Amino acid sequence: RLRDLNPDIQIDKYNVQLTSENAVELFEPYDVIIDGTDNFPTRYLVNDACVKLGKPNVYGSIFRFEGQLSVFYAEEGPCYRCMFPEPPPPGLVPSCAEGGVLGILPGTIGTMQATEAIKLILGIGEPMIGRMLLYDALNMEFNTIKVRKDPHCPVCSIPANDVELIDYEQFCGMPAHDHSSFTTADETEYAGMNEISVSELKAQLDAGADILVLDVREPHEWEIAAIDGTLRIPKGDIQAAKNAVIAGRKLADETVLAQISKDKPLMIHCRSGKRSADTINFLREVGYDNEKMFNVVGGILAWADEIDPSLPKY
Repeated sequence: RLRDLNPDIQIDKYNVQLTSENAVELFEPYDVIIDGTDNFPTRYLVNDACVKLGKPNVYGSIFRFEGQLSVFYAEEGPCYRCMFPEPPPPGLVPSCAEGGVLGILPGTIGTMQATEAIKLILGIGEPMIGRMLLYDALNMEFNTIKVRKDPHCPVCSIPANDVELIDYEQFCGMPAHDHSSFTTADETEYAGMNEISVSELKAQLDAGADILVLDVREPHEWEIAAIDGTLRIPKGDIQAAKNAVIAGRKLADETVLAQISKDKPLMIHCRSGKRSADTINFLREVGYDNEKMFNVVGGILAWADEIDPSLPKY
């Protein structure tokens, strides 16, 4: 059908699954990579391979009635991992049957991706490097947010030759080929962890409860959306402080852990729940009471869905 539309194009078919072993070889001949995948392991693989090869990654994502579009190009701006350092917990990822998608959304976002690819190839216009387009089909709204390069990104902050393509199914805790079934290898890591819903958190805040809400996302994420009155410390800073305490080293920044009270109930959130769960484990290791710590289920995304729809989702 494509050749009927344009007989001059060349179509190369690869009847293999994209893996860490073959991604570099498959991507190497091409100038632009368009990510039309629908699962987290492959998205992270595509990003890391593009960073390693120095190629732009035209990213598109859809869910239900919403879509996202960006160009991740580490040589000129952020990569996918600057925006999404870690995948959401496996249990938070809905199956295709549960989540679904408006049938025309793949076409809407896909044609925008094609437009970005043409702009990159021809060197015209302003590609979506350092920006992300958020599309809300129900309200027919387009919003653009700025995305900054993370100086501590585990992939694009190191030399491209040093980028390693890992086991992304293990990293994401789910198989690349099927959203509906996922592994639970990390269940024991989060065993015994208290959880709180965003509606329960909102009720406590409205009641003036003496609690501390800790946001462990990155600074560029705080600029996109945040809950008022939260203490904001990136997960990486807390992890570094924890490691220093365990190693018996003097902390580079004594205020990191000092800001996090051990006396108050501690509600910890991130984008979707993975980084906040990791942070609870870090704090457990340095003497924080597990019974006083709660992981906010769904993070800022759930807050935007259920409490404050005016917040942009990313």
